[in-house]
Amino acid sequence: MKKVVLIAAAFLLIQSCSKNVINQNDLPGLDNRLIPLESDSKDAGYLLVTTIGHLSSDCGGRCITINGTKCHLDCMGDGNVCRQATSVHLQQTGTAVTATTTDTFGLTSEDFFLMPDRSLDYEDDKGNHLFLNIPSQMVYRDTTTLQFTFTGLSFTSRPLY
Repeated sequence: MKKVVLIAAAFLLIQSCSKNVINQNDLPGLDNRLIPLESDSKDAGYLLVTTIGHLSSDCGGRCITINGTKCHLDCMGDGNVCRQATSVHLQQTGTAVTATTTDTFGLTSEDFFLMPDRSLDYEDDKGNHLFLNIPSQMVYRDTTTLQFTFTGLSFTSRPLY
């Protein structure tokens, strides 16, 4: 009887693990998206989800310069190897749009982040299909708030990148 229970438990464990793998890989609609976060507050914020980065072998370990030394950092810059997500607050002044992270280490624990150009799919509260366009930029962590701020963003009806 113990063998049957152990076999059944092992089978259930294998099944549940394989389902999780399938679910994690079966999320194509979540790449390069801007998702409104639900909250009672008008100032709830957004979840910025994007795929970025490349393998070290694709840049020869020389794609970014830090303190005068060329090196590679995973999950930054051009490519689509890593799925990154961070909470942001959007601010618009005239036509200038910025996005400031609200989670301190959502993107990286480094003091800088190399963001490639991306157009994030977005649907506003009126059902309009838009894109938030983020130009390629190196952003540095604010020394007081520890947040990153992306600048030069724009909303368009078609992706720019």
